[in-house]
Amino acid sequence: MIFNMSNLDKLIQHFEKFPGIGGRQAKRFAFHLLTLDPSSVSEISELIATLQTSVVECASCHRFFSKNGGMGTLCSICEAQNRDHSKLLVVAQDSDIQAIERSGVYDGLYFVLGGTVPLLHSEDAKKLRGGTLKATVEARLKPGLTEIILGFAVNPDGENTTRFVESIISPLFINLPQAPKLSQLGRGLSTGSELEYADPETIKNALRNRS
Repeated sequence: MIFNMSNLDKLIQHFEKFPGIGGRQAKRFAFHLLTLDPSSVSEISELIATLQTSVVECASCHRFFSKNGGMGTLCSICEAQNRDHSKLLVVAQDSDIQAIERSGVYDGLYFVLGGTVPLLHSEDAKKLRGGTLKATVEARLKPGLTEIILGFAVNPDGENTTRFVESIISPLFINLPQAPKLSQLGRGLSTGSELEYADPETIKNALRNRS
């Protein structure tokens, strides 16, 4: 017997694929849409339909940003002349940048690695931008890169990702007369903390106490 899924079932199935969303939450999302007025549903549908054409990936830091009718390939952070280009903060995902920017304490540039390296699934490292990060760091050494900050979660996967990044970029510094400082977020973030959920004051302390 062939079971034909309804549109509602298909929608729930799609929501279940979202990070951190289980079956119960997926159903709540789907049934909530049924309670909205037609104009709201149409607006949501249009936003989803145009998302991949209105939002692009920055050619430098690889975070997503809204084009807003522009044709540039760099986001507003990478284009800003008042940012400190001697510092590079490597994070796992876009939402980490948003959390750090809210703290107002960091004025350097970023690089989005694209995820973390799970302790028990090291093969996932192949999905990350390890090679691109290496090329980015190498290109910025001559212009005066003085510090690389590794901003990953304080948990086993975050620590494993830190080791992964160090193994990629450390060989670049072997023959340099003065290598960039390689630092990590310090006191402020408690064990198990994710950057995207940390409050601005916690992030301020973690950046100020980096080592």
